[in-house]
Amino acid sequence: MAVEIHVPELGESVADATVGRWLKGEGDAVSAGDALVELETDKINFEVEAEQDGVLESIAKGEGDTVNVGEVIGTIGEGNGSAAPAAEPEEAEAESAEAGQPEPEAEAEPVEANGHREDGEVRASPSVRKLADEYEIELAGVSGSGSGGRVTREDVERMIRNQNQGSGETAPTREAESPAPEQDGQREAKPASSQPPAPDDGREERVRLSRRRQTIAARLVEAQQTAAMLTTFNEVDMTAVMELRNRRKAEFQERQGVKLGFMSFFTKAAIGALKAFPKVNAELREDELIIKHYYDIGVAVNTEEGLVVPVVRDADRKGFAGIESSISELATKARDGKLGLDDLRGGTFTITNGGIFGSLLSTPILNTPQVGILGMHKIQDRPMVVDGEVQVRPMMYLALSYDHRIIDGADAVQFLVRIKQLIEDPESLLLEG
Repeated sequence: MAVEIHVPELGESVADATVGRWLKGEGDAVSAGDALVELETDKINFEVEAEQDGVLESIAKGEGDTVNVGEVIGTIGEGNGSAAPAAEPEEAEAESAEAGQPEPEAEAEPVEANGHREDGEVRASPSVRKLADEYEIELAGVSGSGSGGRVTREDVERMIRNQNQGSGETAPTREAESPAPEQDGQREAKPASSQPPAPDDGREERVRLSRRRQTIAARLVEAQQTAAMLTTFNEVDMTAVMELRNRRKAEFQERQGVKLGFMSFFTKAAIGALKAFPKVNAELREDELIIKHYYDIGVAVNTEEGLVVPVVRDADRKGFAGIESSISELATKARDGKLGLDDLRGGTFTITNGGIFGSLLSTPILNTPQVGILGMHKIQDRPMVVDGEVQVRPMMYLALSYDHRIIDGADAVQFLVRIKQLIEDPESLLLEG
């Protein structure tokens, strides 16, 4: 008896996901606990596991399809989930001949070399059929390159490119899987692209944007379109922090079990400035300003799939060691793809450090609905006038992007000055805890 594979609960406020890639193919043996498919949400990716041993009988939703919680995306049929995948037909025949045994009888749905079953139906996933239908491709004429002659998306795209040679149309992108808009019950005609056909010689590569990257793109554009975003800049002399860090880092790591970095200093300084200018730690909801008297600080972390902002909860209640431990743990989870939704939810203010990549100056974009974000940059030795003398000092440019609908320019400038004061006198950070 076949068992349906459902989309599990995705977390609070997350209703749908995108099918990333199937880790098993139709006909593959699976065991309980095996990862079957990767689903992408706005914030994290996760794997759906098999609940029992058997064989992946069918795949109902293909790569790029949007699925909702509880929706059926495939089925697992009866079979030996611990068994190795069946050998290819040629290998099975060779093994039978070598053993002097008669050839096995054909399976219920034997597949010919071109991917057709004996009943004439072509083996292909629903998303591949949808793409072929949209571009009026007859699957019966497509040579399948998948397992057992299965027609893959790449096979269909290759056929489309061949048909479009000389027509001026390009091969489809992943967005082609979404139905075209309809008017009066009729699908709109697909306009011919003005772009030349994509070369089939390896000079171009089409990569589907992950759900996370699409969400990042949408939210960055939304932040720029909905907030009156401005940025103010300042610079901070890192001499005192670097001297204190160099003097104490060995003892700190030995006692606390974690390295003393710059992020804990800037987190503490940001909290001190937020307490002095509470509107920067706020959120605009319709016609109300929600001022937050807690300090959940988001720390931007770069991963292979894009920037994520895990949150250090109640950072004002943590010491330097607690902040460094939290940041280290969250960064490790982010790079290993193990962040949970709770790690990313909320946040009242964000800090991003482009300096680790060599950025000297940049304009960070708000992490909405937050109204402020602090940008750190590369520490660079520069000549500075100190007490009437020119001295070489390790300097860092700071940037504060803010929502001008809520925060006045004077407050934004003073907020950044307050951070500068606290960093240049790091002992004062102890008073901000």
